[in-house]
Amino acid sequence: MKIFLPVALALSTALFGDASDARFQLPSIEAEANLPGEGALRRYDGYLKGWPNRRSAFAERTEQDRNAVVFLGDSITQAWGFDFRSLFPDAKLANRGISGDTTRGMLIRLEEDVLALDPQAIVLLMGTNDIGEGTDPEAIGRNFGRIIERIKAHSPSIPIVVCRIFPSSPEKKRPSETIQALNEIYEDAVRGDPQITVLDTWTLFANESGDAHPQWFPDLLHLNEEGYRRWANALKPIFASIGVSETEPDDFAVESGFRSLFNGTDLTGWGVKETQPKRPPRKGFVWVGHESDIAYDGMAYSHDGRYAAINGRLVVLTPSEGRRIQQLWTTEEFGGDFVLRLDFRATPNADSGVFLRGKQFQVRDYALAGPYKDLESYRPQEWNSMEFSVKGTKATVSCNGQVIVDDFEIPESGPIGLEGDRGQIEYRRIRIGL
Repeated sequence: MKIFLPVALALSTALFGDASDARFQLPSIEAEANLPGEGALRRYDGYLKGWPNRRSAFAERTEQDRNAVVFLGDSITQAWGFDFRSLFPDAKLANRGISGDTTRGMLIRLEEDVLALDPQAIVLLMGTNDIGEGTDPEAIGRNFGRIIERIKAHSPSIPIVVCRIFPSSPEKKRPSETIQALNEIYEDAVRGDPQITVLDTWTLFANESGDAHPQWFPDLLHLNEEGYRRWANALKPIFASIGVSETEPDDFAVESGFRSLFNGTDLTGWGVKETQPKRPPRKGFVWVGHESDIAYDGMAYSHDGRYAAINGRLVVLTPSEGRRIQQLWTTEEFGGDFVLRLDFRATPNADSGVFLRGKQFQVRDYALAGPYKDLESYRPQEWNSMEFSVKGTKATVSCNGQVIVDDFEIPESGPIGLEGDRGQIEYRRIRIGL
C-alpha cells in the first residue's frame, strides 16, 4: 500500500509532533562546542531522526505529563513506551527516553524535557551508550554530576532514583569492568545525599560473569518483556516509599490470638538502644552508634530518617552512605514461647535481619544476597510472609510456608529487632502470638 507524502507527513506529525521545529533538532557540530557536557554527540542516521521526533512528541505531552515521575534515559528507557507496559497502574509516569542518547544529550535536553514538567520524582538510567562510544568513565561521571546538580538546583527535595547501569557484554563494547567502574563513580558522586536513592539494577540483571543474562537481554543490551517486569518490580518499593504509589493504608486484620507490634502509622513501641559503633566509618559503610536509648513513640520517622512508618509499612530506607548498619528494637521484651509473623519486601540485593531476643536471623533479598539463594518459595521484590515459631531457646523459621531452619538458637528473653544494612526493606503486619 502506497502512502502519499502529505499523508505520511500528517501521520508523522500526529504520532511524533512537528519534528521540523528548530527547538527539537540535534545541535549542529558547530553549536555542540558551546554546549555543556563532555563527549561528542552521536551522529548516526537513526539518532539524528529519533532525537527531533521524540522531543517533539515530548512537547505535545507536556501538560498531561506534568507532575509525573519522569524517567530519563536512552533506548532502554524509551522501550517502556508511554504507557510503561501497564506495569505501574497506580503511578503517574512520563517517559523521556531517546534511543541512542548519551549523558551529554540528556544533559542538553534536561531542562525542557524533564524539569519543565515539575516532576514528582526522577528515575535515571544512563551511561551505557557513552561506554559503547568509548567515552572515558570519568568524563561520563562529570556529565552525570552536572545532571544531578541541575536537578537539585531546580528542587532540593525532589526524590531522585539512580538505577545502576545494567550489565551488557564485551561484544557490545560494554565490558563488565567498565560498567562497574562507572557505577562506582555514580555512587561516589551521590554518596551521603538523602535526596538520592541508588537502586542495584546491575546485580538484578548480571550473570555469574557480570555480563547481561540472556534470559532478560536477548541481544545482550536491551530488555525483553520479562526484563521490564523485573525492573518494574524493583522500582515499586521505592515508589511506595516516596509516596507516588501504594498510598492507601493496609487494611489487614490481625488474626485471633495475635496482637500487633506495629500500628502502621508511627513507630510507637519501637526505638534504638545505647550502642557503640563496632568499626570506624569508611566509604560506603557506616556502623551507627547511639549515646542513649531513644523511644520513637508517636514519631513517623526515626531521628535520622532511616526507619519510617509509611502507609502500614515499617520501612528501612536505603542508606545514602551505601551501607549503614543499625538496629531498631521493640521497647518490650519477650520470654517464653511465641509465634512472630510478618511480611517483608526487599529491593534488589537488599540486606536486613530480624532479631529474636537479640539474635539475628538474616532477612534479605534471598535470590541475590543469600544466604538462601535456592529458597523456592521466595518471591523477589514482592511481599513474602515469614514466621518465627519460638519454643524455649530454639526457633523454627519459614518463608511463605517453606521451612528454612528448625533449630535456630536464641536467648531466653529479649526484644524483637529489625536491622538495616544495604538497600530498602519494608516490613508490615508485624504481630506476635504468645
